[in-house]
Amino acid sequence: MRRNPSGMSATEAEIADIVRAAAHERRQIAPFQDMSLPAAYRVARLVREAREKHGERVVGRKIGFTNRGIWDEYAVHAPIWGYVYDRTLHEISEPARADDFLEPRIEPEIVFGLARPIGAHMDLAEIAAAIGWVAHGFEIVQSLYAGWRFAAADTVAAFGLHGGLWIGPRRPLAPGEAGRLESFEITLARDGVEVDRGQGRNVLDGPLQALAHLARALAGDPGHPPLSAGEIVTTGTLTRAFPIQPGEVWTTALHGLDLPGARLIVA
Repeated sequence: MRRNPSGMSATEAEIADIVRAAAHERRQIAPFQDMSLPAAYRVARLVREAREKHGERVVGRKIGFTNRGIWDEYAVHAPIWGYVYDRTLHEISEPARADDFLEPRIEPEIVFGLARPIGAHMDLAEIAAAIGWVAHGFEIVQSLYAGWRFAAADTVAAFGLHGGLWIGPRRPLAPGEAGRLESFEITLARDGVEVDRGQGRNVLDGPLQALAHLARALAGDPGHPPLSAGEIVTTGTLTRAFPIQPGEVWTTALHGLDLPGARLIVA
């Protein structure tokens, strides 16, 4: 048993209902008390099943808190993951509506499309060979908890903080490109003014390493399926995450990696 925001005990099914209702009604809730990570991933499975019953389709995963540079800011010190759905997936040409989310923040990320399944036993070269395409884009994350104050388990239960994923042009991953995925640099700008810089190795030493971490994590959790062909995986923010407001235009420039920068209009 866990505690719900009113202080009463709640089952994992009740917690799943609470977070789904809060997101649907765009209202924030108090963090849950003493929920373990295994329990939170069971809640995430129940949330996924409920969303599928309501017509949503899982298209991939998001990995969160891969950037060690933001761990102290959020008091979360290990990666987590969540699902990406067809209704949360967008092309970079589509605007993002800030009012659709709770305390939304923007994260520039590297995104992979999987051509083959990825398992925990695979090394980085095998993982790279299983990738069908690579792209750059933005994830909009949101917090059901006021002020972005939570424990790691709270983030897992609340969709892995996933709000939406906007993806730019896709291209095949070139042979021998793993090193550039680790070393490339990125600048993030709001309305033409630079706000932060990052690099590929910020996400668990590189986006491929983040993907390998997710494969290992899934291997230890029979409640969730392993990574399969056709899935989209976004690997975590390359910079700090920043609040967004209607009317802003967010852009990136990548240096040392053959991918175009991204441009996202916030409506």
